[in-house]
Amino acid sequence: MTRLSVNINKVALIRNARGENVPDLNQVARDCELFGAQGITVHPRPDERHVRFADVPELKKLVTTEFNIEGYPNKRFMELVLTNTPHQCTLVPDPPGVLTSNTGWNTKENKAFLQDIIGRLHEQGIRVSLFLNAEPELIESAKATGAERIELYTGPFAANYAKDKVMAIKAFRETAIAAHEAGLGLNAGHDLNLTNLKYFRENIPHLLEVSIGQALISDALYYGLQNTIQMYLNLLREA
Repeated sequence: MTRLSVNINKVALIRNARGENVPDLNQVARDCELFGAQGITVHPRPDERHVRFADVPELKKLVTTEFNIEGYPNKRFMELVLTNTPHQCTLVPDPPGVLTSNTGWNTKENKAFLQDIIGRLHEQGIRVSLFLNAEPELIESAKATGAERIELYTGPFAANYAKDKVMAIKAFRETAIAAHEAGLGLNAGHDLNLTNLKYFRENIPHLLEVSIGQALISDALYYGLQNTIQMYLNLLREA
C-alpha cells in the first residue's frame, strides 16, 4: 500500500499559540506512529511558526518510522538536516515568509543548485525528494539532479477535483508515469484529504508515499487522531 506520513506542523502551530507545551508535539508524533502512520513529516520554516528548529533533534530521537524533513535548503535548514540525518529530505522551493508551499521546483533552471545540495545530503546517506509540479517535461532534469524521488504538489488536483476529477488527475498521472520510467520514486502531498485521496491513489501508479497534515489534523478534531489515521490508511490500501 501507499505509505502515510503525517505532517505535524499544525500540531506545533496550536502549541505555539500559547507558548506552552500543549499539545505535546513529541507525544503526538509517538501516537501517530502507534495509531499506524508509517512516517512523520516536519517543515521547519524560517519564522518557526510551526515546527521549530529546536524540535527536530528530539523528534529525531523518538521517531521509529520514516522521518522526513522538508523545506527550502538555505544555510540554516541544511545545517539542521545534515546534523539530524532524517531518512528523507524533501526540498521545497519556498521563498521566505510564504504562507504555505504552493509550487514545485523548476528543475531545469535550478539543476546545478539542486545537484550541489543533493550531493551534500547524499554524503550523509539521506534520501532526497524534490517537490514538483505535475509537469512531465521536468522529469528529465529532476532525474539529473540526483534526487531519488519527487513529491507531486497536489494543490491544483485538490482545487479542481470537484469540478472535473478526470481532468484534474490527468497531468499528475502523466507525470507519475514519466517519473517511474525515469527511475524516480513517487511521493505526493498538499490538500489531499478524505474526499479526494482514494481517487488520487487509484489513478496514480507507483505511488509510494503521501504526506498529509492540514486535512488530517483538522479531521482529527472531529474523529479523534486514532480514528482519523485509520480512515486515511483505509483509503490508501489497495482493493
